Amino acid sequence: MKRENIEKCRRLRRDQTEAEKKLWSVLRNRELAGGKFRRQFSIGSYILDFYSPENKLCIEADGGQHYEDNGRERDEIRTKELAKLGIELLRFNDYEILTNIDGVCEVIQKTLRKKTVPPCIMPIEAFK
Repeated sequence: MKRENIEKCRRLRRDQTEAEKKLWSVLRNRELAGGKFRRQFSIGSYILDFYSPENKLCIEADGGQHYEDNGRERDEIRTKELAKLGIELLRFNDYEILTNIDGVCEVIQKTLRKKTVPPCIMPIEAFK
């Protein structure tokens, strides 16, 4: 399947915000709870800031435009469309990333752990 927006993704990776740079520094190379993330990953018409395909987890670093009425409406639609694909979305504002990266990491780690918990194995006696 050919992904859309490849050139735009490359440009966004090259021109990261300070918050994106800081978040990427903890997400790259499976450094956070072993989750593999990609930057500026295209899915359909959307470009996700950070995406873990194996966990179907998207992390967005939101600047000020996301808190205006128009931005909030677009984000709601985007969240619903991604949920239809089974993708969970976590949003953090840039200020939060820049001033509380440990708290941001804790939320991401908890979410990743929930997604990677092995299924409960029932003892055979339970089926008798």
